[in-house]
Amino acid sequence: MILIDPDLEPDPAPNATSAKKADAPGPVKNFRLPSARSLARFLTAAQSAVRLKGQVTVLLTTDATLRKLNRKFRGKNKATDILSFPAESSFPAEGVSAENIAGDLAISVPTARKQAIEQGHSLSTEIKVLILHGLLHLAGHDHESDSGKMARRERQLRAKLGLPQGLIERAAKVKKS
Repeated sequence: MILIDPDLEPDPAPNATSAKKADAPGPVKNFRLPSARSLARFLTAAQSAVRLKGQVTVLLTTDATLRKLNRKFRGKNKATDILSFPAESSFPAEGVSAENIAGDLAISVPTARKQAIEQGHSLSTEIKVLILHGLLHLAGHDHESDSGKMARRERQLRAKLGLPQGLIERAAKVKKS
């Protein structure tokens, strides 16, 4: 299930990204928020590829909301691109039993948009990269402590789902720099 925060501006102001678009490699990409329907289709495919059973809810929201969630649940007072909440920390929707829930993901659209610009691909692609990363966390993977297991699995799934470089690889490149 894809939820869009009503406080979220679905499209950036024309001047907000025009200068950045000119700096992006390759052709100008689409930085508009993709439809909930297209993201829901991807979520279903990615969840199947990850072999994660149960309902997953994805909230597309603001930096401010991600900052609040990050502070509350991780003790970090900063916005981030994605947070994952496995079923034991999720709040079940009415009529859904807890055993049928895999968890929740929260994605900052403004941060995803910035990352899409930096990576030279569309906002839709970046959100899909983030969803896949979050699903792997919901499935129990942790790239901070698994000696590269999550990175390898993410690389395999990105190839299968036709996605570009993932978050773990980007972070590794930054550390090497």
